[in-house]
Amino acid sequence: MIKFLPLGGADDIGASSFYLNISGTGILLDCGIHPRKKGLDSLPKFELLKDLPLDYVFISHAHQDHIGSLPFLIQRIPHVIIFSTPQTKEIAELTLHNAANILANSLNEENGFRIYTHDEIDLLVRSICTMEYEEIFSLKGLRHFSPSPINITFYDAGHILGAAAILIEHNEQKILYTGDINLSNQTIMTGADLSKVKKIDTLILESTYAGTDSVKLGTWQSEQKRFTWEANQILRNGGAILIPVFALGKTQELLASIHLLMKKGALTETNIYTGGIGKEISSLYDRNRYLVRRKNIELELREIAQNNLFEIEDYNYFKKNPGIVLASSGMMFEGTTSFRLLDFWLRQESFGIFGVGYMDSETPGYKIMNSKRGDVVQLTEFRSPQKINCHVKRFYFPSHSKREELIKIVAITSPKRVVIVHGENQSHDWLGLQILTSYKKIKLYSAQVGNQINLNID
Repeated sequence: MIKFLPLGGADDIGASSFYLNISGTGILLDCGIHPRKKGLDSLPKFELLKDLPLDYVFISHAHQDHIGSLPFLIQRIPHVIIFSTPQTKEIAELTLHNAANILANSLNEENGFRIYTHDEIDLLVRSICTMEYEEIFSLKGLRHFSPSPINITFYDAGHILGAAAILIEHNEQKILYTGDINLSNQTIMTGADLSKVKKIDTLILESTYAGTDSVKLGTWQSEQKRFTWEANQILRNGGAILIPVFALGKTQELLASIHLLMKKGALTETNIYTGGIGKEISSLYDRNRYLVRRKNIELELREIAQNNLFEIEDYNYFKKNPGIVLASSGMMFEGTTSFRLLDFWLRQESFGIFGVGYMDSETPGYKIMNSKRGDVVQLTEFRSPQKINCHVKRFYFPSHSKREELIKIVAITSPKRVVIVHGENQSHDWLGLQILTSYKKIKLYSAQVGNQINLNID
């Protein structure tokens, strides 16, 4: 008997958390927080776990929408055993502490939840058990009633450092949870390797970019060419470029791309500004470069000349010292570094803002990226409308699989059923239609929070 219950991140991107009950053993796949929502609304619906066994948590990777609510879960259910790759554990030690500082200002203590402390995070991180890629681990929960154990294997998901697709096997039934997965190479990370995952029963498949035309996304190489041309126009006119980025993943990939483009003479030599937790995560990318599959093993991010963004108090400094600024957050949430820089940037006619990754439709970053020079935008509910005087350019350097690659994952794994998660309605619709059209024998489920699905062998 296998039951699947989404607690969050089913038909949305944020607060990913999926519960499996396998013969009495309770497993949680990811434990994220929603980056846009506040308070209890930002957490998975842990109340759905009431009276259900929970023995293990498997974290696919260290982005906050997949790991950020782990401290809150441990407050409720302290006995669970947590597993991740070694790299995800290392990153979690940085990002969970950083998130605690942010949450302290936004999450009220309500309904039995309290804001966790840094000491609690230290204990939590130390308790995380690690599994290497392709290492098989057997387990049984306290109420496991089957004579056969459950086998777990992590496979490289290609998304960011340490990201894993998770294979779960029990009584000859195989379930693959992709987490966030990318089949294509980036500048640093190599695309996912699913070559050893064959003929599974259930595929739990992310759908982030399923609703986006791949012609629009382009390839990493084609986007580099567009980026180089647009950046050169601004830099040669003395302007500076603001790139809102996620501190984990996108910062490292874009930093490497910009450096290599300058090194080969395609991109105008200029200052690069970084700082904060993104720089600390870059050190982890360097430290693990021989331990994971990488496209550029010898490239060390610490060797790239970078200026400390956080030492600049007067933003007029960028008029005399232009360059490329990599600042979090990637969606330009209010109160973040990229949002604080935004006010100044919008007033500068020679400057530019380049979007490079996924942005939620209700965030300031999305509003900027869907506007153009001369438009007037209201970034948040309580701010006055602002005119955009700078250049605005949208690029796609995807760390998720494109829609055709998602279909390829179905072809590679040959599942009997597919459960679509981690995507908006249009992504579920497009991906579902393609699967039903191309694979008529596959049973298809579009996951919804709170709706249980039975994954028993037919």
